[in-house]
Parts: sequence; C-alpha cells; structure tokens
Amino acid sequence: MKIYRINMSDLTVKAEDVPGEWQGLGGRALTSAIVAKEVEPACHPLGKKNKLVFAPGLLSGTAAPNSGRMSVGAKSPLTGGIKESNVGGTASQKLARLGIKAIIIEGLPDGTKYYNLHVDKNGIKIQEETELLGKGNYEVIDTLSKKLGDKTGVITIGQAGEYGLSSANISVKNPHGNIRSAGRGGLGAVMNSKRIKYITVDDTDGPGVSIADPEKFKQGVRVFADALKKHPVTGEGLPKFGTNVLINILNEAGGLPTRNFRMGRFEGAHKISGEFMYDTIIERKGKPTHTCHAGCVISCSQVYNDKDGNYVTAGFEYETIWGFGAVCYIDDLDIIAQADRICDDIGIDTIETAVAVAVAMEGGLLEFGDGQGMLGLLREIEKGTPLGRIIGNGASFTGKAFGVTRVPTVKDQAIPAYDPRAVKGIGVTYATTPMGADHTAGYSVATNILKVGGDISPLEKGGNVELSRDLQVATAAIDSAGLCLFVAFSMLDNPEAFQAVVDMLNAQYGLNLDADDINELGRSVLMTEREFNKAAGFTEKDDQLPEFFEEEVPPHNTTWDFTGEELQEVFNFK
Repeated sequence: MKIYRINMSDLTVKAEDVPGEWQGLGGRALTSAIVAKEVEPACHPLGKKNKLVFAPGLLSGTAAPNSGRMSVGAKSPLTGGIKESNVGGTASQKLARLGIKAIIIEGLPDGTKYYNLHVDKNGIKIQEETELLGKGNYEVIDTLSKKLGDKTGVITIGQAGEYGLSSANISVKNPHGNIRSAGRGGLGAVMNSKRIKYITVDDTDGPGVSIADPEKFKQGVRVFADALKKHPVTGEGLPKFGTNVLINILNEAGGLPTRNFRMGRFEGAHKISGEFMYDTIIERKGKPTHTCHAGCVISCSQVYNDKDGNYVTAGFEYETIWGFGAVCYIDDLDIIAQADRICDDIGIDTIETAVAVAVAMEGGLLEFGDGQGMLGLLREIEKGTPLGRIIGNGASFTGKAFGVTRVPTVKDQAIPAYDPRAVKGIGVTYATTPMGADHTAGYSVATNILKVGGDISPLEKGGNVELSRDLQVATAAIDSAGLCLFVAFSMLDNPEAFQAVVDMLNAQYGLNLDADDINELGRSVLMTEREFNKAAGFTEKDDQLPEFFEEEVPPHNTTWDFTGEELQEVFNFK
C-alpha cells in the first residue's frame, strides 16, 4: 500500500511507501498519528501548517461486515485541538481497493484558484475546478455521477465549507447517490483552506485488498455477520426504526435534552420519534431501511419523503432529529427533515448547527419552537450572510455573539443529544475525550440506558468513569479498524463478535493479535491525541462541562457532580 502526499503549495503529488511505524495503523489511529507527528499543535487550523488526512480503516475494502468507514483528520478549526471525524459512504472502500493507506493534503496554493483531485489506479491528479464552485453537495454529486459514472466515489464540501465556517463538514457520496457526513470539528473548512472543492475516486481495475488467510477471514466474516444480525439492537431496533429509535427511549429515561438543555423530557417527543418516522416513511412510500455503504448488515439508514412522496433526505439520524427538534422545542418532523436536507446540501454539521440555533433562541433571536424561523437561519448560512456566518461558526461563537452564558459545549464543540446529568457516563465522555463533546467517542448510552454490556446507573456517579474509559479505548480501536460504531452493541454482549474482529484482522494481515493488542491500540490512539492537545494549550480545566450543568434537570432533578480529579481518572489506564 501507498501513502499519497498532495502538496497544494506547488501542486505536486508524491507516492510514498508506508513507514514502519504506520504499517499497523489505519483509520483514526493513522490520521491521529500523522497529525500528531506532522502538524504543529499551535498552528492556525486554516493556515499552511495544518494538514488534512484521509485514511480508510484497517478492514475497509474487504468483505468484513460494516467495514466501510473512513477517518478524516486534521487540527480542528472549531476546537483548536486534534480531530478525527468518521464517515461512511463509498470512498473508504474504494481508496482501500486502490491500495491507498492514506492521503495527506498539505500546504496552501497561491492565489484564489480552486482545484479537484481525481484518484484512480494510476494515482492522483490535481485539476483546476471552476464548474462546481458555489454549488451544494447534491448538485456536485449529481453532476459528477453523470459525468464520471454512478459508481464513482465523491468527497466534497458545500457552501459552508467554501465560506470557511467552523461547523463545515466533509460530505461523502453513499451507494444511492445521497450524502453521508464527516460531520464534526469543521474539517470542511480545512479542505476549503487547501482550495479543494471535491475529490473523486474510481477504483476500476484497482489492485484490491490482499488477504493473508482467506479461509480464516471468511470464517470471521460469517461469525461477525451472524452476531450483528442476532443482536436485538443491530438486528431489530436499528434496521426498523434507524437511530431515531432512541427518541422515545431517551425521553422516557429523562435524558433527552430539551429547550437548550433545560429539561430531560420533551412533550412533543412522540411526534418526532423513530416509531412515528417509520410509519410516516411507509405511508409516503419512502425507504424505511437501507445501507450507507456496501457490506452493511445493519441498514439503519432510510429515505424520508415529503407529503407528496418527493425525496427530502436520507440517513435521518437521531442526533439531527433531536437537535432541530427537542433542543429547539420543535415537534414537526417535516420541518426537521427540511433542516437536515439543507445542512446536507450546504455541508454543515447538524449537531453543531442545531445547538447553535438553540443558543440563538436563548439569546432572543427566535422564539423556541419557531420551525420556520429556524429554516430561515439555515438559509442565512447558505447565503453566507453575516448572521449566517455567526450561526455557521458554531454554538460557542453564537453564544458570544448574543451574550448567552447557557452554551452547551466542551472544547467549543456542541454537546449532542444526551443530557449528561441524566446519562452520566456520556457526560464523562463529553468532558474528557480529546475530540470535544462527542457521543461517539465513548458511547456509554449503550450500558447506561440500553443495558448493553452491563448495567451501570445513568443517574449515579459510580462506575461511569471506568465505563467511559473502557468505551473510549474500544471506540478508538473500532474507528481504526474502519468499523461502524454500532457493531459495538454486539461486541459488548457477545465475546465471539469481538473475537471475530480480532480473527479478521489476523487473517487479513497475517498477524497474531489478541484482545490485549486491540485494547493497547485504542489506548495509544487516545494518548497520542491527548498529547497533541496538551501541546496545543489544553489543560485539565478544559476537561469539564459548562457550569450550568450544576443546575438540576427534571424529571430526575439530577446534577452534574463530577470533580476534575475524578474525571482525570479516565486517563489512568491500567
């Protein structure tokens, strides 16, 4: 395999052998290793010293179930720290089948010209781009699919990226021509700083991925696929209701952040729930379940149509529905779907943007519950107006602009869809992950709420630091393998599923790894990221939630009560 280095300062492409220290890395482990080694921690995220890294996971491009994830890494313009953002779609598998370990984009071009990159069996070409500048992601994907073929992979930024907004994401075409997003941390702004509008990937006649022991690999695939299909979450709940199955569950648990985190229950939850969404999709002849990348056996994505049966959005996720729903006090699923569509098209993180809107509501710009006003703010972002740029730079920026102190962020990244006072394990993750507030970094909801992998109370402190630590370690390893986070549900409950992942890695690379090796990989990733952040100026004081979480949250009237010393135990690896 090769690493391709794209130098935008002189518009050159160089193929490099993979150095020994990176041979055993992929996905998040590789992006974080490259950023930590090659990016000055104190540099400006949109300056010439930052680098943007794309890396398929270790299992990407193979028949391993749910292995189509790609990691994107850089110094984040939103948090100022290291960032890995994870995405499905078709690009990761195509890059792996082309024998590409990673693409590193560095430097800045002179002048104002934009470019695109085309990746195929012959390498990578840098080409000037003029046609699709200023266009939304749907038009970019549609145009390129018609021009280059439906099977061509596309990685692109929308208008939010072109404006350099700190919430801008990087969007990836899925197998159906729709959009998946490397959503968090503003990496679309980094891609824009390199003056790259899009990257196309054609894996025709690529060398493919070699497997050292094909029979052993096939056995691992069978065991892993069977475990995913038989688990109640990955085999039943997610395929039918998508991730939005969680609305009613979190609402019942009192952990659904409502009206800018004032309450843990939303009286309109049933109108935006996964069950209601499923019935609506069926009634309107949408698709209640489909995949976001080839080889997925969970199929938690879906297609949501409007009342006339016209396509609105796909991959309608719980966090998005919560964000433009409960936290903004909006209970109209059609309005929320329109918001998701706009965000996908302009290329902006739905979590960050929804929380920014809630903060703007807190500041009096809109009334809570004003769905049309919320859509109007998203259009302001699309047009790049001064108000749009305020909202598009995230919740912290918006809070400063409107003089709001009730701003739910950690390391300037918006807190997602689980109230940390009622789901304490996820609060530990929010506070301590090097990524800024990120539920995917250590998804304690699995154990706190769904009772997967054990039963640790979401309302008490006991056991939640250890839970978050273990899940952050495991998640870093899963991200490095290129696996969807949702495989963790089965892995937590079924030792055979975890062993199957170990077996597939061993069979692919001719190794003799064991469980301890996988855990050590996860720990090393976390420590690499944490050391980068320390060098960038972060301290233990940054590993804490905003002080308003000391308020009681109904209905359980619990508070956030972890001390800084208790939270630092997350990094006391044993």
